[in-house]
Amino acid sequence: MIIFRYLLNEVGRTQLGVFLVLMTIFISQKFVRILGDASDGDIPGQMVLTFMGLTIPHLMGVMLPLSLYLGILLAYGRVYAENEMSVLHACGVSEWYVVRVTMVAAVITAIITGAFTLYLAPLATETEYQVKEQLSKDVGLSALAAGRFQKTSNDEAVVFIQNISDDNQLEKVFVAQLPKDDSGKQDLVNVIYAQKGKVIEDDKGAQRLVLEMGSRYEKNNLNDEFQTLSFASYEMQIKEQKVAERRRKLTAIPTLQLMQDPSHEAAAEVQWRMAFPILVLVLTLIAVPLSVVNPRQGKFAKMFPALLMFLVYYLLLTSARSAMDDGKIAPQVGLWPIHLTALFLGWSLLLKSRGSGKKLKAKFGRSKS
Repeated sequence: MIIFRYLLNEVGRTQLGVFLVLMTIFISQKFVRILGDASDGDIPGQMVLTFMGLTIPHLMGVMLPLSLYLGILLAYGRVYAENEMSVLHACGVSEWYVVRVTMVAAVITAIITGAFTLYLAPLATETEYQVKEQLSKDVGLSALAAGRFQKTSNDEAVVFIQNISDDNQLEKVFVAQLPKDDSGKQDLVNVIYAQKGKVIEDDKGAQRLVLEMGSRYEKNNLNDEFQTLSFASYEMQIKEQKVAERRRKLTAIPTLQLMQDPSHEAAAEVQWRMAFPILVLVLTLIAVPLSVVNPRQGKFAKMFPALLMFLVYYLLLTSARSAMDDGKIAPQVGLWPIHLTALFLGWSLLLKSRGSGKKLKAKFGRSKS
């Protein structure tokens, strides 16, 4: 039991450290992208943390298998490099015992990974769709920001607001309208400047921009004529009454509901979600024998080939999923040949490592005598 806890603790601590590093890197990259969308006005600034939180379940599904894989390589690589594993083997700890201990960590990680990929990730995607739909419905004053050029939701005008007061009154508003005729040509250009304005919404959801105390400058592109009009009040529509609901992608559909869909796209999505928990178990069988290193080589000796195997495994799964989406691979075949091939590779490495372990154990026993 002491050896069991020791090995499990080594793998767990190393996996946690690798996981935190990987999550920090990828979350930082995602944060920069979301912050860029917020600075461009695509999403409100107060929704940045919401969108960040919705990306975490997707990252967890990939980072958990990878962190365990690297954690096993680093933890056992150190144990081998410092001759601790040689001592354990000489005391009767077999390679199969090490595999069984490691599979405990793998099963726990696979269960957590499955919870994210099969349930939480689709739920996060659906929530993201709902949030974006709500933002499109509230695209009036909530989407308008001071000091920035922004398009209205119907793409019929560009609005610039110098300041928005505490009571949501717009100050010094600039509007450029490019109305199109039935043929799609822009014969007129309207430029409007107003001292103040506000956004109003009717009971059907349509939103209008009401401008006060301003001027309208109109140019006819056909004859280059200019017209100037001063007004006390001017209204323009900035959002249509109906907001089209976004088409739900397969990634947002719950797994149980998706399993009832007979299409090959649905089968590809289901098998892709199931691939990550399977990935954890298969990668564990590959990582344990790859962690066997010569003390002179150091614990990082086999890190490059190990990462190369992970990359090939993941890219093959991605390619097979795309082929399933296109109908080139039958759902009955799916991703299973790739998993079986990786499983066979891990089993072969394990048998080879077991033979090397026996030689190492015998050599260590002779040196003691």
